[in-house]
Amino acid sequence: MIATALLLGLLLVAAVTDWRRGMIYNWTVYPGIVLALGANAMAHFAGCPKELANTLGLIGLEESLWGFMSCGCVMLICYVFFPGGVGGGDIKLIAMIGAFMGLYDGIEAMLWTFILGACLALILLVWREGLWNLLSRVGKTTWLVLRLRTAPSLSEEQRAPLKTNLPLAIAAMVAVVIVRFDLIGWF
Repeated sequence: MIATALLLGLLLVAAVTDWRRGMIYNWTVYPGIVLALGANAMAHFAGCPKELANTLGLIGLEESLWGFMSCGCVMLICYVFFPGGVGGGDIKLIAMIGAFMGLYDGIEAMLWTFILGACLALILLVWREGLWNLLSRVGKTTWLVLRLRTAPSLSEEQRAPLKTNLPLAIAAMVAVVIVRFDLIGWF
């Protein structure tokens, strides 16, 4: 599956730049989107035999477009309704995954990305703040909620640890591996 290897290579570059600089660069995702859509279009219009298309990892133009549009639109909705949670690079990265993997596999990879991203965010929060400190804060807040029967408002200083630059490209790369190689069947 040449297309999968290409996708994983692009995701590896995006994961490194996202981890080191907190950015997913256009020079990583735009060529990936063009390659995915272009290769699937060429296979579609050239009448590529199904065996060859499957060997190359091509899914067809229509499936590639559906994946690209659906994954990109879901991420765009997340960007609009949850400002600061998703960046423009994340939108393009997940849209690229959809262009390579198609509608169903693309959406599954996107959902796995969300799950793995949440786990990564929790790990990073515990790493930075310390488990005891977090449990202490949760306990105090829970006690206040139960005692006052209302949620206390948090100051900016208290909210600061929750604002993190999450390298979503790492979660996306692992999600693609899970979906493409059907690793869920192992659990």
